[in-house]
Amino acid sequence: MSYTVGQVSGFAGVTVRTLHHYDRTGLLTPSERSAGGYRLYGDTDLARLQQILFYRELGFALDEIAEILTDPQAHALELLRARRKTLREQIDRLERLVEVADRAMEVQQTGVTLTPRERFEVFGEIAFDLSYATEAEIKWAGSAGHREAMTRAAAHSPEDWARLMEEAAAWRERLLEAFDAHEPADGERARALADEHRRHIGRWFTDCPPAMHLRIADDFVSDARAFALVVPPSQQRPGLARYVWEAVRANARAESGAEAGADANAEAGVEAGVEVGGASGADAETGGDTEVVAGVLGTGLGGGKGKAEPEGEMRGGVRCES
Repeated sequence: MSYTVGQVSGFAGVTVRTLHHYDRTGLLTPSERSAGGYRLYGDTDLARLQQILFYRELGFALDEIAEILTDPQAHALELLRARRKTLREQIDRLERLVEVADRAMEVQQTGVTLTPRERFEVFGEIAFDLSYATEAEIKWAGSAGHREAMTRAAAHSPEDWARLMEEAAAWRERLLEAFDAHEPADGERARALADEHRRHIGRWFTDCPPAMHLRIADDFVSDARAFALVVPPSQQRPGLARYVWEAVRANARAESGAEAGADANAEAGVEAGVEVGGASGADAETGGDTEVVAGVLGTGLGGGKGKAEPEGEMRGGVRCES
C-alpha cells in the first residue's frame, strides 16, 4: 500500500516541508510516484522514516543519521554509545540546574532580605550577573566552605551588608592609591592590602587560608566577572587585576614562610602551590573549597562584567603579560 505526502505527514507527525527536505537530501526518497508525479511512500519508506525520527529524537544530526542508515551494523552502536554519554552529561547538568533553582528559591525565602532600593544603596556599581552566580553555584554547591559562606551571607542584615561594602570600598581606595603610586606588588604595602582582603573574606563569609586566597586571585586574572566583584569596571586600571594577583601570591609566600618554618615538608607543599598560582597543591590543602567565595559573591553580591586586561604593560612594578 502506498501513501501520499499528506497522509504520511498526518500520521507520522512531521511536516510536508520536512518530508520534502528529506527527499531532496536523499535521506528518505519515496520509492514510488503517482501517475501525476506525486510522491508515494511504501512500507519500506515508512520503516526508514521511523528510524530517522527515532534518531532525531535522540538528537542526532541528519548527516549522522544518514551515516547510520547506510550501514547500521557498522555505525549505529558506536554512535549510540557516544550519544548516550552526551545525554547523560546533559541530564546531570539539568539536575544540577534544578538544585540551583531550589537553592535560589531558598535564598528568596530565607536569604538576604534587601529591598531593590537597599540593594542599590548597598551595592552601588556591583551588579548582579546571573551567569556567574549560576556557574559558581553549580561548581561549589557540594562544598562545606560554600555552604558555610552562603549561610553566613544569608544571615547578614542590611546594616551588615552596608558595613561590609564600606570596608570593601575603603580597601579598594587604598588599593588604587598603591597601584597608582607604582608600589611594587610584592612590597610591604601591597602584601598588607592582600592580607586585609583575605581577612575580610574570613570575617564576612568563610575562613580563607592563603592557599584558598591564591585560587580566588587566580579567578581575578582569568574571569573579568570575578574581578568586577572586587573593583567595579569604572574604577579598574589596565594591569590592576594582575597586580592584585601578584600581591596575593607574595603575601601567601610570606604567610607560608612564617607559619611553616618548623615543618620543611609542609612549607615545600605550600610553596609548590604558590609557584603555580595555587593549582593542585592549593586545591588539595583546602579540600576543593578554594573558590567558594566567588560563588558567595556571585550569588549574594553579583558580578558586573569587567573589562579585559591589556597585555604587556608595566604597572606597580609588575609586567602584565599573559
